[in-house]
Amino acid sequence: MPVDDRDHEHDQDQDQDHGYEDRFEERLGEALHQAGGAYETDRRALVAAGETRGHRLLLRRRAAVVGGLASVALVGLGGALLVPGGDDGRQSVATGAKSPTASAAPKTSYTGDELVGILEKLLPRGEFGSAEARGTHEQLPPYAQVVYNDGKGKAAIAVGFNRVLPGSEQARQTVGCPDKVSTPYDSCVVTRLPDGSALKLFQGYEYPDRRADTKLWTADLVTPKGQHVSVSEWNAAAEKGAPVSRAEPPLSTARLKTLATAGAWLGVVDAIPVDPKAPTAAPAQPSGIDGGAVASTLVSLLPKGVKVVAKSGPDSGYAYVVLDDGKGRSLVQINVQPNMSDVEHQLFGADAETLADGTKVVTHKEPGEKGGAGVVMWTADTIRTDGFRVVVSAFNSGSQETAATRTAPALTTKQLRAIALSAKWRGLG
Repeated sequence: MPVDDRDHEHDQDQDQDHGYEDRFEERLGEALHQAGGAYETDRRALVAAGETRGHRLLLRRRAAVVGGLASVALVGLGGALLVPGGDDGRQSVATGAKSPTASAAPKTSYTGDELVGILEKLLPRGEFGSAEARGTHEQLPPYAQVVYNDGKGKAAIAVGFNRVLPGSEQARQTVGCPDKVSTPYDSCVVTRLPDGSALKLFQGYEYPDRRADTKLWTADLVTPKGQHVSVSEWNAAAEKGAPVSRAEPPLSTARLKTLATAGAWLGVVDAIPVDPKAPTAAPAQPSGIDGGAVASTLVSLLPKGVKVVAKSGPDSGYAYVVLDDGKGRSLVQINVQPNMSDVEHQLFGADAETLADGTKVVTHKEPGEKGGAGVVMWTADTIRTDGFRVVVSAFNSGSQETAATRTAPALTTKQLRAIALSAKWRGLG
């Protein structure tokens, strides 16, 4: 099939928010800091846990492997031949073909401008505005971002690249769907491709609390070698700070998949210099405390008269339930953490109550921390003399990100205290 070698006219008015790179680095920092921040009981729990939790790595930029796209076909995952262009400006797919450039030496470096050019060539026909990018040999991971308009309104589209350790927790969480209690979304589908790669297609929102109507749709690809390609698109000309310009982002999930699995992108990941200090094998999974056991124990300690309408899946040491006592939904979440003596002084100050057996207890009533309007968080935090810590919090909403559904949590601080001090937790540690 002939390749459409059209030239795109670039809008030079620079209407894109040029704080994009700062926001990208902020997202990267968040992702590396948390591999599931939605599951934190509170900041104290984060400090105490001493480990990162996260719902996914938010590397949203991407690029490609070939320089002369006008005459090169791109081999996708699973043996599909992806040919840029075509009469309708879309990528065409032909299975079973082999790359005509298989014998060519791999490209070892990409500039930001090259990444932008490749991204634009791989997108359907449209107009392009301002662009930003970072090449493969800079300190932070490479990415490319453009403002794209298919005639239905401007939209930011970004692609990013990184490596993850195969078999690691980071790799699993990158292609794992977040918990809807902590991250509201419309759709999340994970599929396994023929070559063993995992692909997550996600349709959600830039702001989990929905304070703006900015939609965020993403595709994350992780290959068996640990190559990570992430595509993101918004229904606005910028990730943040720009008004919604269209009802939905421009690329359907099918087109997101096609873009994310373009074989060109894997070459970009391969061109990222390897950190000689990076681990070469995933660490053994910590035994921890079984999240299922934590959840069932929590349910067994709830007072009568409350109904459990939702609960967490397995997650070491962490669990939550959503309660409804007839007055509205209320989230209750708990962390059970052995060996926390090293952070005791940070969490239990002069206001802590010391029981006869040496256990320390503190309770707090504070505003919620995840953006939900009017949300409050009531917490009971306990630590035994051997460092065994149980911290449980309740909220006056079914999720920290959504507005309050009631005036107070379904459980009082006295009830939370009794749950945290229960002897049943010692049987889990």
